[in-house]
Amino acid sequence: MVEEATAGRYRVLGPDGRLVDGAQPALEPAGILEALRLMMLSRAFDARATSLQRQGRLGTFSPVKGQEASVVGTAMVLDPSRDWVVPSYRELPALVRQGYPLERMLAALMGKVVAGRIPDGINVLPNQVALATQLQHAVGLAWGLKLQGKPGVVMAYCGDGATSEGDFHEACNLAGVRRAPIVFVVQDNQWAISTSRELQSAGEFYRRAEGYGFPGRQVDGNDLLAVYEVAEQAVRRARAGEGPTLIECLTARLSFHNTTDNPRDYLPEGWLEKAEREEPISRVRAYLASLGIWDDATQAAVEGEIAEQMDAAVEAAGELPAAKATEVFDNVYADPPQRVLRQREELLRLIGG
Repeated sequence: MVEEATAGRYRVLGPDGRLVDGAQPALEPAGILEALRLMMLSRAFDARATSLQRQGRLGTFSPVKGQEASVVGTAMVLDPSRDWVVPSYRELPALVRQGYPLERMLAALMGKVVAGRIPDGINVLPNQVALATQLQHAVGLAWGLKLQGKPGVVMAYCGDGATSEGDFHEACNLAGVRRAPIVFVVQDNQWAISTSRELQSAGEFYRRAEGYGFPGRQVDGNDLLAVYEVAEQAVRRARAGEGPTLIECLTARLSFHNTTDNPRDYLPEGWLEKAEREEPISRVRAYLASLGIWDDATQAAVEGEIAEQMDAAVEAAGELPAAKATEVFDNVYADPPQRVLRQREELLRLIGG
């Protein structure tokens, strides 16, 4: 029997950093500290990558700013040695936790495709900009793990705009039929670029899960502790062979959609300021401070470590080899047809290679 969707946004930690209604965290303080550092690293990466893009050193970039709890809270429940992350393009801290090196991510943004490849043994798929197309691959991956009797779970991310794509429906439908060990995470930041949440759907996203035969949950996506708890329950279901879960994280994008966008052109007056009062990092810091394990000195030390880590990653990415024109033909065919081989030879003649 299909579980009914759980009504209402679930919350554990309020914007003021206090636990609500006697809630108790499912994540231990050491885990919260690890999560906070990942969130802060993500915020620092956003700032550095945006600066590099403005200098012409990086391509188009989409920041995570404001959505860190949705990404980190779900990623923290995974075992990187057996579980998989299938991202869209706003999940950097989840990729970091899985083991994808920062310098390789930066190299990919610099157009160094080969240098930026995902290392062997790192359980992530490439970032996907085409909305929702990664979800079908994610279901296939989860179904494959099930058929092979492997214990892995797939965490697949998309934005609210992706739920309007047919690929979203097809992926959820197949996952439900095959009871695939997958968790769909919809990062509902309320704007598909400039299209508001209200213009995308008359219903709530998490309620769609019931039609596919599995449960959906709606959670405060700016509440690290609530996201972690709901994600942990979903992963436990998947490991037990009970099938998929859809998690709708209600969050807010506190920056541009990407570096080509100006959100001031479409955001209502006061929207961003209100959203900033709900942002995820400050509430976690306040909570840890109430436990006596976070203060200004600790924050300064962590920020210093992150700055050094970012400096090292930028330097290392800059030293990685630039892309070569002929790499456009690589990793497409195992046995390239003659027409592709001729095109490659023609390109070599043109560039004098």
